[in-house]
Amino acid sequence: MAVPPPRGLIPVYATLLDGCSSSKNLRTLTQLHAKTIKLGISLHDFIRTKLLCSYAASSQLKQSNLLLSFCTSRPTFIFNTLIRAHSSQGLFSQSLSIFLRMLAANKPFDRHTLPAVLKSCAGLSVLRLGKQVHGAVLVNGFGFDLANSNALISMYAKCGDLAGAHKVFDGMLMRNEISWSAIMAGYGMHGVFNEVFELFDRMVEAGERPDGATFTTVLTACSHRGLTEKGREYFEMMKQKFGVIPGLEHYTCMVDLLGRVGRVDEAEELVLGMAVKPDEALCGALLGACRIHGKVEVAERVEEMLHGRRPSVASI
Repeated sequence: MAVPPPRGLIPVYATLLDGCSSSKNLRTLTQLHAKTIKLGISLHDFIRTKLLCSYAASSQLKQSNLLLSFCTSRPTFIFNTLIRAHSSQGLFSQSLSIFLRMLAANKPFDRHTLPAVLKSCAGLSVLRLGKQVHGAVLVNGFGFDLANSNALISMYAKCGDLAGAHKVFDGMLMRNEISWSAIMAGYGMHGVFNEVFELFDRMVEAGERPDGATFTTVLTACSHRGLTEKGREYFEMMKQKFGVIPGLEHYTCMVDLLGRVGRVDEAEELVLGMAVKPDEALCGALLGACRIHGKVEVAERVEEMLHGRRPSVASI
């Protein structure tokens, strides 16, 4: 007769698996999974649930879905985990499919369920379904929940309904930098750049601190409008006034901005002064400017950067 494993092992391994969810250490996770099988506790629903969540956190969705099929208990948070994991990887159809399975199983959803569902609606541009989910947000009392409201703004904006996005935004009792960035990104996405600048000013006046995503939207708007000096002001403002360290996306915006008006040498100087290594997108933006404005020598130096070699001082 087989001896059942000590029950004390279950909370120990549950804690270890929680650690894997936080660290996303797949190697440790697979080793722990093997040990739970060897110890005979992998069939325990609590451990199986922890394994499912840990694999989802590590982007191992095939394993997560397989474990779901063996779970006899499927609480709401498991479906939330899988919906969010698929949505975060751009697997929007699969994310919505899991949500529909959740509804078919008569599982109640909570305030953590619908933001990822709305993100998937936005990713597929299914406005009709997004509006239905909006109804579910309101009916279930999540209308004043910040995460749900922010997700609604993004959904409406990405689906092209800017009026719907602004209506949600105007109806919010409390906003954060994500709220402002979402509505600004929506207008920027559809070329309504004046509204982007006005919203940025309103955001600062309201005492909110713009983050990196906010400045990416504003700098992109400057680039598309050819507002070189305004873009430079925002770029300096993000570092000096708000303490936001420029990332590759901000430098890429600036290179695109300067390149569009032929200030290629200035764009190269900016890139050479970066504290981070340029990536293909940034170098591609600089190369594109070189082609348009016939800057052959700069293009050659950019090619060196693409191959991991910083141009020598003598070559500049």
